[in-house]
Amino acid sequence: MTVSIIAAMGRNRESGKNNTLLWHLPADMQFFRETTLWHHVIMGRKNYESIPSKYRPLSDRTNVVISRNPDYAAPECFLVCSLEEALDIARDAAEEETFIIGGGEIYRLALESGVADRMYITYVDAGFPDADTFFPPFDPAQWSSSLLLDNPGDLANVYPFRVIRHDKISPANNVAPTQD
Repeated sequence: MTVSIIAAMGRNRESGKNNTLLWHLPADMQFFRETTLWHHVIMGRKNYESIPSKYRPLSDRTNVVISRNPDYAAPECFLVCSLEEALDIARDAAEEETFIIGGGEIYRLALESGVADRMYITYVDAGFPDADTFFPPFDPAQWSSSLLLDNPGDLANVYPFRVIRHDKISPANNVAPTQD
């Protein structure tokens, strides 16, 4: 199973404020929906709560919510207490690709534990100085990158943005080629 992170961040790694997004980019939301559709989506409790109630749980996806509180109510979702338990649910369902959709702490856990194989990152070309949530740093040298979407901005998408897919480079693929 491929474990993918899907996230968006501003110029300074900003990703949210007061448990809400810092921008409204319909083209990016469409990319998110199309990419995660029919897959498992794993999220922390705060991220789950940030989704407007009329959209919870995210439709046509298996929603898995991580909470330290085993009595937390997330109707029509799987509730687990750890990232590993969440990944087990996807594995047990023979999921091909599962998506970690946030928030900041869950992203950090996924990167620090090394479980992420791929990242779909939306890079918003703007700074948001009052942000209170940030995407964790990662070493770009450990990932190969390819551009998936380049949006220069328009009336509906106020900020320009690019979606880049990062695939983890395995140590075997990171060996320098030999000279004959």
